[in-house]
Amino acid sequence: MACCGGLSFFGGRMSLRLRLIGLVCLVLLISLALGGAIAYSIASRSVRTEMRAALLVGRHTIENGVERMQTAGEPWPDLNDLVASYEGNRHLRVRLVGAAAATAAPAVEKAALGRVPTWFARSLGVAPERAQIPVAVGGRDYGTIIVETDPYNETLEVWNEFADTLLTLAVFCGLIIILIYVFIGRTLRPVDRLAGALEEIGDGRYRTRIGGRLPLELSRLRDSFNRMAARLAASDAENRRLNEQLLNLQEQERAELARDLHDEVSPYLFAINVDTAAASRLLEENRPTEAGDHIRSIADAVRQMQRQVRQMLGRLRPIGLAEFGLMDAIENLVTFWRRRRPEIHYEVAVSAECEDLKNLIGTTICRIVQEAVSNAVRHAEPKLVTISVERSSAFERECDEITVTIGDDGRGMREPGRLGYGLIGIKERVGALGGRLNFANPSGGGFRLVAVLPLALPTPLQLVEP
Repeated sequence: MACCGGLSFFGGRMSLRLRLIGLVCLVLLISLALGGAIAYSIASRSVRTEMRAALLVGRHTIENGVERMQTAGEPWPDLNDLVASYEGNRHLRVRLVGAAAATAAPAVEKAALGRVPTWFARSLGVAPERAQIPVAVGGRDYGTIIVETDPYNETLEVWNEFADTLLTLAVFCGLIIILIYVFIGRTLRPVDRLAGALEEIGDGRYRTRIGGRLPLELSRLRDSFNRMAARLAASDAENRRLNEQLLNLQEQERAELARDLHDEVSPYLFAINVDTAAASRLLEENRPTEAGDHIRSIADAVRQMQRQVRQMLGRLRPIGLAEFGLMDAIENLVTFWRRRRPEIHYEVAVSAECEDLKNLIGTTICRIVQEAVSNAVRHAEPKLVTISVERSSAFERECDEITVTIGDDGRGMREPGRLGYGLIGIKERVGALGGRLNFANPSGGGFRLVAVLPLALPTPLQLVEP
């Protein structure tokens, strides 16, 4: 648990490669601990069993040898030979204790890794066992043969197996770590490329793309990134085009204002200046009747200037939108054409939920109606023009939508694939707000335009053409 906690603690500051290597090492350590516990239990039991078996065999062998000496005349040579026969035995140390002493010690085996560590021998907990066999031949006591187990060689064998296993696990673990380090490094290389590509996208270089063969999971990530970059590039290009169009429109509006001021307002100002000078001169000459004519001319010029200025303001901002609401603003736009084309019937329907639209959405709706009605009246020769503005509540969408519908029963669009300046302007206004635009010639004749505007501004822009 402490290792897991340490790995989790450092996980936030470690790379994925190091975290995987640490996880593998942790699993190997746990496996080694479990394997060591099992090996310890088996090894301890095996050494004890081996020592007891060796002691039992040695005791029976010596007892049988002593039994055969009962018929011998002089047993000393046979006793010495019996003890000497255990010289070099792996597990037993044999001593003859009596008038004559003889000892047979086990051979001490060597290991490639050196002597058995004291801690390992103590952990097995196998103590030497002893058996004493009295030697009596012909009723005479010749001493005692002591048989004692020596677990060193058996412990050394277990240690060698443990060391070999440990070395094998170390080599295996090292190879796994190297493979993980190399494989994860190669696998994460595309992620580094993706991070670099994201930095380029953040710097505004939307033409950045990721190529090459990748694993399935990373290839899906690459394809998603490339689609995102393509959409960002398209949005950036569209924004640049809209900005350029906006600047052009601003310059056109300024040029039109300058021309109107020069052509319409400036002559009236000049006339007012002339009439003012003339009226002042006539009043000084005590000719008030003639001065009154010039004053009336000034009043007429001021009324003409007010009318021209009102028309200019109407082009800049829909009249009545901020003061009275969307319905009155659209009625003012329609009134302009009713006076000039009274033979056309106009129907206007604005839902109550749309009356409070006085921001950019309301202005855009007025401009769409202005452009669409102007196109219908000037080009379609209609008898009926209908205008509808409705608001629909959102259930699965992220925002409410305003649907603007303008239709007529005129000649319709002659070339649906070729847009005039009016429809291009409407399309750009709708696209700038993230809306959708549909226009077509209905089967019953005429022309129908439907613009759907979101009250919130989602991205990316979505334009639909027939």
